[in-house]
Amino acid sequence: MNTSSDMPDQNTPTPQTLARLLAWYEGLSPVSLASLEHYYAPQARFCDPFNDVCGVASIRAIFEHMFESVETPSFSIQARASSGREVFVAWRFTGKVRRHAFDVPGCTQFSFDEDGLVTHHQDFWDAATLWRQLPLIRTPAAWLCKRFSASIT
Repeated sequence: MNTSSDMPDQNTPTPQTLARLLAWYEGLSPVSLASLEHYYAPQARFCDPFNDVCGVASIRAIFEHMFESVETPSFSIQARASSGREVFVAWRFTGKVRRHAFDVPGCTQFSFDEDGLVTHHQDFWDAATLWRQLPLIRTPAAWLCKRFSASIT
């Protein structure tokens, strides 16, 4: 007997939809932000370690801030997996802050609507990974990490 959870979801994002979204992310630029509405639903929610906003205008503002704050920001897609309307994407985010390079691994969980638009974007990454790579806060970040790490002998 098939239950609804055993049946494939007819509203899963198509491989082409996902490929376009991921290519957009890998080529993200201030100019490409004009296409945000082609990928995100009007009231989409975006959450990361620093932000929790709803709406395309607010999501665009986060990316605009990233381009103002980070030199040469870039996302490199490493892997992906999907289940129904949910897609998980592993990535690396690289760039420079005041000429200091950083490289942060992370993962995004995307939820899609029936039109293939992102309704929820949840980023998972460790902000301490970034902080330990930036000179001004490297020492306090290292101290905090040491303070909260287990002492295993």
